[in-house]
Amino acid sequence: MTEQIQTETVQAEAVQAEAVQTETPIPAQAGPVPVLPVPEQPAKPKKSRKPLLWGIARWTAAVLVCGGVGTGTAMGITAMDRTDVPGLATESDGRWEYPKLALPALPEGALRPYTDGNDGEIHHADLRKLLLPAPAGATVDPKLNGGWVGLDSYLALLKEKDRGPVKQYLADSALRHVAAGGWTTPDGTTTRIHLLRFSSVAFSEAFKDEVTREVSEGGRLPVGVESAEIDTATQGVDVPYLSVYSYQEDKPYGPEQTRWAYVQAGDTFAVVTQTRKGGALTVPFQQTVALQAQLLG
Repeated sequence: MTEQIQTETVQAEAVQAEAVQTETPIPAQAGPVPVLPVPEQPAKPKKSRKPLLWGIARWTAAVLVCGGVGTGTAMGITAMDRTDVPGLATESDGRWEYPKLALPALPEGALRPYTDGNDGEIHHADLRKLLLPAPAGATVDPKLNGGWVGLDSYLALLKEKDRGPVKQYLADSALRHVAAGGWTTPDGTTTRIHLLRFSSVAFSEAFKDEVTREVSEGGRLPVGVESAEIDTATQGVDVPYLSVYSYQEDKPYGPEQTRWAYVQAGDTFAVVTQTRKGGALTVPFQQTVALQAQLLG
């Protein structure tokens, strides 16, 4: 009896193990699993490899041709200017085309401002070379052609009642010299840039504080401007060590609108003024102020 129980137990374990291996569910009453004969598979006739090889050759050739055409097109587009590609032409955003800019050479042994050893933040380069040149297509003002000018050239930007006090203030501030440039672009914008170099950074900063305080109080406004507000167009102009303040004429203004900016850069103080009939444009004003600031930075 004991042997019969052991035999049945061994048979049950064998059936269960076979069910686990074949992932077949085990029935409630397991019995012997019949083994079905496996029918013989008839041998498949071998196909000729010649048509297959010809197909592969045709597809390979087609891929190479398409790849060559695609590569040639990509290289052609890469070599073309953006405006030459249909559908990719870029319209102007209003920026002017300025010539390639570079910082002028320094006298032997001189250091650029904001570098170690030049604690006075002095611009040793020729001030005239730090003026932003006129953009392409502009008509240069013969009186403001990038050379030295007298103080009266800067004072002409101000109302007559302010010229005397400002002239006296600059005389007391040991102003060294003034360089200026000006032009008119085909869109009717007139630009004037004046660079005032003082004998020290302290005088330049003091003048900056003076003019910005006066403007905030409604005084020292450019000719033809009755009221002004802070111009946010130059908020993105961020040149290290420089201070930039810009203003625009309030509405309603006359036939022209004026925008202007002050850039205090070490011992040099820049004034950028733009006027245009119907309204001074934002993009060229921001561009001009940014480039002039970079030349002084």
